[in-house]
Parts: sequence; C-alpha cells; structure tokens
Amino acid sequence: MTETATAPLTGKALLQKVKDLAHCPRREKAMRCGYYTVSKTKKVRVNFTEFYDALLAAQGLALDASSAKDSRGREASYRVTVHKNGQIIIGTVYTQEMNLQPGDQFLIKLGYKHIHLIQVDKTDDLGDDDET
Repeated sequence: MTETATAPLTGKALLQKVKDLAHCPRREKAMRCGYYTVSKTKKVRVNFTEFYDALLAAQGLALDASSAKDSRGREASYRVTVHKNGQIIIGTVYTQEMNLQPGDQFLIKLGYKHIHLIQVDKTDDLGDDDET
C-alpha cells in the first residue's frame, strides 16, 4: 500500500504553486504540489503523469481518451473561428457535453476580447437581467 502525504493541488492553486516554484526542478515541483506516493518501504515515487494531466486540466486542456469527438471523429479543440459571414459556430460536441437541448437560451455578455454565454433558465425573463 502507498500513501500521499498531502492531497495533490489542482486548478488555480496548482498553477500558482508551479509558478512560485519556477526555479525548482520538475521532480521537486511535482512533489511539492502533492503528486507523489510513499510505499511501505518509504520509497518515494513521483507521479509525473498525474501531475502533467492536472496541469493541463488546470489550463483547460484535457488529453484523456474519453475526450469528446465530433461527427467526423475529430477531437474537440475548444477553439472556434469566426466565419466569413461573421458567425461563430459552437458544434454539437460542446452542446452535448453541456447537456444543452434545442430551445435553450443564453444571454450574451461582451467583454474585452471575450464573450460570455450565460444560460437563461426557462422561467427567467431575458429583459430583466441587470446583474453583472
């Protein structure tokens, strides 16, 4: 049986810790972020795969085999391009992953270099949204 001394960091906490440990070797970074196990014989094993997977996930990327594919078998890239007609298409891979149904509505909030789509509950009135 093996054990980890601390729960591994994830998300923003992991990204910040890795940034703080920029001067350290990658083995030490992984260990100090909690990605290691200690066996009964006190041998330390660094879990690099879990560490790198957690880093990618924290940055919004996923490389696991269960990632979604579109109808042509391509993996979802979570990147879209504005078409010549000015439209941005969000494919079925993404709407299925979010469990969206035909008729679901969204508010569009524009920001500097970003667009927020905020799902509207069917009971909400689209004209009364004063919150930001």
